[in-house]
Amino acid sequence: MRFAGMGNLLKVLTREIENYPHFFLDFENAQPTDGEREVWNQISAVLQDSESMLADLQAYKGAGQEIRDAIQNPNDIHLQEKAWNSVCPLVVRLKRFYEFSLRLEKALQSLLESLTCPPYTPTQHLEREQALAKEFAEILHFTLRFDELKMRNPAIQNDFSYYRRTISRNRINNMHLDIENEVNNEMANRMSLFYAEATPMLKTLSNATTHFVSENKTLPIENTTDCLSTMASVCKVMLETPEYRSRFTSEETLMFCMRVMVGVIILYDHVHPVGAFSKTSKIDMKGCIKVLKEQPPDTVEGLLNALRFTTKHLNDESTSKQIRAMLQ
Repeated sequence: MRFAGMGNLLKVLTREIENYPHFFLDFENAQPTDGEREVWNQISAVLQDSESMLADLQAYKGAGQEIRDAIQNPNDIHLQEKAWNSVCPLVVRLKRFYEFSLRLEKALQSLLESLTCPPYTPTQHLEREQALAKEFAEILHFTLRFDELKMRNPAIQNDFSYYRRTISRNRINNMHLDIENEVNNEMANRMSLFYAEATPMLKTLSNATTHFVSENKTLPIENTTDCLSTMASVCKVMLETPEYRSRFTSEETLMFCMRVMVGVIILYDHVHPVGAFSKTSKIDMKGCIKVLKEQPPDTVEGLLNALRFTTKHLNDESTSKQIRAMLQ
């Protein structure tokens, strides 16, 4: 009897270890193997523009003053022109961000295809194809940084609303403006939906992942969700294990790791039928939140807010009170 009990205990322990896979994922130096190179090159071509997108967004000042002056003085043609000339280049920039989100969407779907296909399990894929795992992480890292900057910049939506109102007014007066060749009505509608989201890039990735799952009907949904939960577990273990942390050569890698962990949790929560917070979730949510809470508050507040406000299932009845309390 005692041996049977021991056997059951071992089974439980093994299952727990299986639930939370852990290995070191080399976010700093992973290089593509020959098998990864084609997809890696394709994703790299997209990611090489990510830093300039962030720099552009960070430098985005908006045309608030010019718009206010134009609205307060509707008969002053000079002020109307000044506002319009300030807004047009900004709208072209916003179009560039939006088009980048479409490229990112395609890149993510290629990565998911590579990281979930049989015969390997998602854990084996991530362990074997570390350069692709690193690119997946870089997409998530970019996404959270982009959305943090966008959330702090209300000028984006004000500028775009003004642009759309002015275009509509001109259409009523049968005027055609050159910028309409650049941002026509259909493009403006799509951009409007994108920027209406609090976290537009994350929404794009969630939609892309959901779309990937529904398009690939022969691929079990677990292949995709296990890929996400494995990534979350690996990040958590790397953050809480001194031996792994000591392998990072830069403090930046810690922040990178935290952003990636939060990004995959949010994706998992949007794609998995019951989400990341339920008891059956393959993500150790308490452990992940604990790791974040152990960091200096000013560095992780944005990430905790992302878990509070951009997940789908946090307020479900199945979410334990303890997890909710941790995120209060």
